[in-house]
Amino acid sequence: MRFLFRVLSLLALCVGVVLGVIDAIASVSASQVIMTPLSVAWISAHPGSLMALEGLVVTRLGDGAWLALRDVVLPQPAFAAMLLLSLVFWVIGYKKPSPAGRFAA
Repeated sequence: MRFLFRVLSLLALCVGVVLGVIDAIASVSASQVIMTPLSVAWISAHPGSLMALEGLVVTRLGDGAWLALRDVVLPQPAFAAMLLLSLVFWVIGYKKPSPAGRFAA
């Protein structure tokens, strides 16, 4: 299970870096800071899944949860959201080092 979260962390990190590079290139070409919101990146990647998530959140958690998600999480920069998700997956998959040391039996 730990391996799965480490792989998910790596994938989220790669996606976050790619999104950051895309935003950096767009910012340099426009001579102003451009940060793509998570909602725009999600819709451009797979529009149907965002609508499915909306339906799932509304039926399971209610309208207030969807409004909070829509107003707080989705406007955040996509690269920052993916880097945060990568950090969360890494923390879940982290293996605490042995207190006895590396070569303990």
